[in-house]
Amino acid sequence: MRTTVTIDPDVETLIKQVMRERGQSFKEVINASVRAAYGPTTQKKREPFKTPTFALGFFPHVNLDKALQLAGELEDEEILRKMRMGK
Repeated sequence: MRTTVTIDPDVETLIKQVMRERGQSFKEVINASVRAAYGPTTQKKREPFKTPTFALGFFPHVNLDKALQLAGELEDEEILRKMRMGK
């Protein structure tokens, strides 16, 4: 396939350096680079990321049924406090 690609000057320098070192053509260096970066051998199956969890214990005296409501009220109080202080 033929296509036109605009290559940044720093990438052109790298390509020319590899061409000299390996004695390869522009086309050969580009194809080898793309295969190395995106070829099937580099597409290894990754393990899914797992978030570690920790037991925080059980606190029977803390009712979490309305935890979000409590957090909202505390945030409202803090906002009012800052407004009174002129912040």
